[in-house]
Amino acid sequence: MAGKRISVVGAGVSGRALAELAAELGAEVFVSDIKEPDAAAVKGFEEKGIKWEGCGNTERVLEADEIVVSSGISPKAPIIEAARAKGITVTGELDFVSPYLSGIVIGVTGSNGKTTTTSMIGYFLEQMGYSVMTGGNIGNAVAHAAGKDYDFIVLELSSFQLHWAKEFICDLAIVTNLAPDHIDWHGSYENYVAAKANLINCLAPGGAAIYQERDEEALGIEREDVERYPLRWGEKDPHMKGLYLDGEVRAAWINGGDCRMKHRLFLFDDVKLLGNHNIENTAMALGALALFNIMDVPPSVIGSYVPPKHRCAFAGKVRGVTFVDDSKGTNVAATVTAMTSLPGTKVIILGGQGKGEDYAPLAEAVRENTHAAVLLGSEREKIAAALSAAGVTDYKIAADMEEAVKTAYGLAAEGDTVLLSPACTSWDMYPSYNVRGDHFCAIVKEIIASEE
Repeated sequence: MAGKRISVVGAGVSGRALAELAAELGAEVFVSDIKEPDAAAVKGFEEKGIKWEGCGNTERVLEADEIVVSSGISPKAPIIEAARAKGITVTGELDFVSPYLSGIVIGVTGSNGKTTTTSMIGYFLEQMGYSVMTGGNIGNAVAHAAGKDYDFIVLELSSFQLHWAKEFICDLAIVTNLAPDHIDWHGSYENYVAAKANLINCLAPGGAAIYQERDEEALGIEREDVERYPLRWGEKDPHMKGLYLDGEVRAAWINGGDCRMKHRLFLFDDVKLLGNHNIENTAMALGALALFNIMDVPPSVIGSYVPPKHRCAFAGKVRGVTFVDDSKGTNVAATVTAMTSLPGTKVIILGGQGKGEDYAPLAEAVRENTHAAVLLGSEREKIAAALSAAGVTDYKIAADMEEAVKTAYGLAAEGDTVLLSPACTSWDMYPSYNVRGDHFCAIVKEIIASEE
């Protein structure tokens, strides 16, 4: 890298870390972003002698031997197309950092549940005494692990990052599930799935893959040197390799391909999280540890895990009505999973800014799993139309979150759950799903205080 000219496109969390890594390796670094970098990024650039520009990508980006793209940069971005036209090498974040990683690398991707599964693996490994870097799309940039020694590096990886991956190497690949998402970025569902499946292509020879059995055909795994561990509910064959969940005895197991190699991972009651989807997340996390011969994680450790906020999180209970915050449910598949995984009858709060998805599957799930819905945000009319087409008539329109929560509480009977799982992004009303979820929880607290 010494003396090499490196342009980094994107000055967010991952872009800044990439730029600083390149500078530490001796490169002459230039950073470009279509937005103005924040003050912390600018300070970091100045301290390391990194040149930068904001509010647009200029021709200066192309004065480079190599261009490195941070997380989320599209291959169709004009500056990337211009670089390719000039024959400049364009490298993805994972490929750039991979040669500098030291430790067992676990990659986690999927449409939903990847943050929970990633953070679970990191937490369980730390509790079992290992040195761990947990990062990637979860907020701690991949480049922060470069040049450091860890026992394990656990990375949440988005379809955007994986689109660019060609030389990245991992030891275990986990695909939590597949469902339509980010179609606008990838151009089609097939392209989106191909990006997710690329994680398995990045496995080192003899590496292992954990995935939902129902997704095996879509993933199209062709490599014969990959050890496959599909997750399924129920044991089909005592000699079949994989993870399986037994709903009758309420336990999760891993099978190494021989009935004598079967090992119980945990009892469902050990898991304190809400919903069957979190049982699946836990099985994948503990299955990952088992593949590295880390067995028998204590139930106290399993039960002490606290998930990231706004993912089917208990928000409060009053007069027999439970409130659940699933603000992270920003696509149809995530919301359908939340509705079907949580027990009992529900009143659901839906709506926000859409992603161009079909709401027919959402409407069908609302019809089968709730007795009322409250709609808000810019997609409320589209969702209302889908509900009406599915024969759902018991829904209300709300002007804002406060009205939505109070209306949902008024529709709920004792024993019901009021579930915020919008199936949409927050960007029409809030800067992030975190702010949306926090507002929901604050309103719930006000309701509980007034009732008590």
